[in-house]
Amino acid sequence: MADVLTPEQRRLNMSRIRGRNTKPEKALRSALHAEGLRFRIHRRDIPGCPDVVFPKRKIAIFVDGCFWHGCPQHQTVPRTNAAFWKKKLQQNRQRDKVVTQTLKSDGWTTLRFWEHDVRKDLPAVVKAIKRSVRLAK
Repeated sequence: MADVLTPEQRRLNMSRIRGRNTKPEKALRSALHAEGLRFRIHRRDIPGCPDVVFPKRKIAIFVDGCFWHGCPQHQTVPRTNAAFWKKKLQQNRQRDKVVTQTLKSDGWTTLRFWEHDVRKDLPAVVKAIKRSVRLAK
């Protein structure tokens, strides 16, 4: 099936997709802050540049987008340029594994949540994070 957009329109569309400060990330940060938790965001000196970081407790939190990280429930591979996208999404998943392993070997606790989990059940996600923060004291 041919793309309904021109290559220039598609490129513009894809370039505007955010990699950070997404709605699920903002909702999670707001909920964590409301619970009295204080954290840092997007620390570039930590492998993978986690979305939320508790540096003293060595906890890194990632909110993975269903499309970009290959959610088992919602994953779709675009029909246009399918080979490129299949390879790209596999590389993203592999990079996630490497980042998680690297952080673990450095003594970090890594928590990964799908964007749909944050959207559907934010209180459960916050509860899991609070539990990890409490345990790391």
